[in-house]
Amino acid sequence: MEPSVIAEYFGDKEYMECVKDIFDSPVFQSLDNYIQHGTTTCKDHCIQVSYLGYKLSRRFGGNWRSAARAGLLHDLFLYDWHTHARETGKHFHGFTHPRTAYNNAQAYFGLSWEEGDIILRHMWPLTPIPPATKAGFAVTCADKICSTVETAARVKRWVLMCFLAQPAGR
Repeated sequence: MEPSVIAEYFGDKEYMECVKDIFDSPVFQSLDNYIQHGTTTCKDHCIQVSYLGYKLSRRFGGNWRSAARAGLLHDLFLYDWHTHARETGKHFHGFTHPRTAYNNAQAYFGLSWEEGDIILRHMWPLTPIPPATKAGFAVTCADKICSTVETAARVKRWVLMCFLAQPAGR
């Protein structure tokens, strides 16, 4: 994660008050062990979604505390989704991981109704029921934005490597 992004969210006292207990927990820190998109860890992805969701909720009148907390926990599925189907026979990660993340978040942190709704519905429209609140839409949008940026960075690196690998004169 870019140092400027880290400095921004760590320097935001209101944000940090909302999420400090989650940040400090070993289970959240373990998300560094899983890659989410490209080279971005699940932990970095969740932080970026959380902070963007928090800022969008503040801007548009949602419950920014719920957005911040649920954003950190929205992908708390605790496995490598790239190998999960091969290892377990369980397919459809995109459809099923919100429930797994919800169950883990509830077990480790307890959730408000709104936090649970945000986690369960963050994959909309892939999952059929949209978020019920402004904070839920903020986190859903933040997740799509962050995922796109993370994936695009990987595609950009791949294209550059392919282009640079071409023999001169072609």
